[in-house]
Amino acid sequence: MIEGGRRVPDQQAPTAPAASRAATAPAPGEAGVPPVKAPIRIVMAGALLTMCLAALDQNIVNTALPRMVGDLGGMAHISWVVTAFLLCSTVTTPLYGKLSDLYGRRKLFFVAILLFLAGSFASGAAQSMGQLIAFRALQGLGAGGLLVLAQAAVGDVVSPRERPRYQGLFTGTFALASVAGPLLGGIITEALSWRWVFYVNLPVGALALGFIAVGLKPRQPGPPRAVDYLGAALLAGATASLLLLLTWGGAEFPWLSLPSGAMLAAVAGLFALFIWRELRAPEPLIRLPLFRNTVFARGVAVGGMMVFAMMGSTVFLPLYFQLVLGMGPAQAGQMLLPQVVGMVLSSVLGGRIVSKLGRNKAFLLAGLGLEAVALASLAVFAWFGAPPAVFLVSMGLLGLGMGMGMPNLTTAVQNAVSHRELGAATGAMTFLRSLGGAVGVAASGTIMSSRLLAASERMGGEVDVAAITEHGVKALEGLTAAQHMAVSDAYRSALTGCFLLSGVVMTAAFLLVLGLPEQTLRDGIEDSKGR
Repeated sequence: MIEGGRRVPDQQAPTAPAASRAATAPAPGEAGVPPVKAPIRIVMAGALLTMCLAALDQNIVNTALPRMVGDLGGMAHISWVVTAFLLCSTVTTPLYGKLSDLYGRRKLFFVAILLFLAGSFASGAAQSMGQLIAFRALQGLGAGGLLVLAQAAVGDVVSPRERPRYQGLFTGTFALASVAGPLLGGIITEALSWRWVFYVNLPVGALALGFIAVGLKPRQPGPPRAVDYLGAALLAGATASLLLLLTWGGAEFPWLSLPSGAMLAAVAGLFALFIWRELRAPEPLIRLPLFRNTVFARGVAVGGMMVFAMMGSTVFLPLYFQLVLGMGPAQAGQMLLPQVVGMVLSSVLGGRIVSKLGRNKAFLLAGLGLEAVALASLAVFAWFGAPPAVFLVSMGLLGLGMGMGMPNLTTAVQNAVSHRELGAATGAMTFLRSLGGAVGVAASGTIMSSRLLAASERMGGEVDVAAITEHGVKALEGLTAAQHMAVSDAYRSALTGCFLLSGVVMTAAFLLVLGLPEQTLRDGIEDSKGR
């Protein structure tokens, strides 16, 4: 029977398998033991608020960047306001996952939220661009744990079979917050100040902290266990080098240059040292034998590919709508609404259906398939210059696919590992998703830049096409009709390549999942099946 979110044997006559599980289960207080009878609704409220913090902060700041530069100066370093946050949040995700397995989600939640709120307050009070960048890095150190711990905490109180219902709420919340972020950023900046873009995090974070404090009960301390800080440092160095290469490559120096080669060598060397360390560490950051588990290995890879495809395409969609279809910023934002509606509907309704069936592979395949079709159709429609109404169909299909794919992939990966490694598994998946997004944006940006440069050369340098990317629709003013048409064609060709790349990557992700064995979602939280 199920009691307090976990499976317990009947009291009449324990079977041999039940006795075996009892003999091998961790004793109370050891790592991997979830909180007892945690109030699910309170934990979910705290986790969803935490998800809001993470999703909003990824989007709300961008709208306020011009005002920040106006007040603080430092235009040459403005990209670091985003890059510093991304670097710190990405490199810390695996460490948060592992530490939460050792010491419990509750303590790590406190650390992550308090760091995030401290960074938010300090960013709002920054008096120079250097201070703002440093405080955004501090904010990123906390943000690295928000998504990981929110998803892992649900695994502490909800069985894998019931988890799709709750993961669907996460996807819907993330979708709404992602769309609301730019809008709120503009409203807050206009009505108050760009500083309140950061200050608004304080009441939301305090409320989330209160829910977590009440909902997640403290866990009894277990025996001390070593933490692989050396492995964490090596992984952080490799990840930082890769992200900096993606940020600077093609901008600060050419891709085919000595600095690029040196940074690539550093990435390869540090990752090799990290793997060497993990194979020998007594308590590795990521237990590499986990990758022998087919569902886990393919699941985390597909997670990275999904975000690669999504970020590599959707980040440039507003550019297409404005520079090619001639829309204003508000109308371009409205074009994303079908995607949000589709995500919310399919994630919530699909999660309930999966929980009833106890199997999710069909829904995962359907989600990935819809995303692949939607991304490929965006490439086709862009190439042929289809009218705006046609794009709404693709955006709706994309949202439906994301709503079915993302939460079910998370559930499949968590279901494939034992509960004592839930945090590490979730951290690894979140880490690869972050990397996938960064690589996707860089790859699509490279395609766009190269095609725009070629188009500019064909026009004899009359129009600086690449500069229009920085200044948007305003840069089109003053162009002749012929020049305007040439610019639109250049962007249409460039962004078609981005959409096509995303469609190919998503199709490869679909094929990876196609070969996965079907697994029944477990009814109990602590069942490990000997993994």
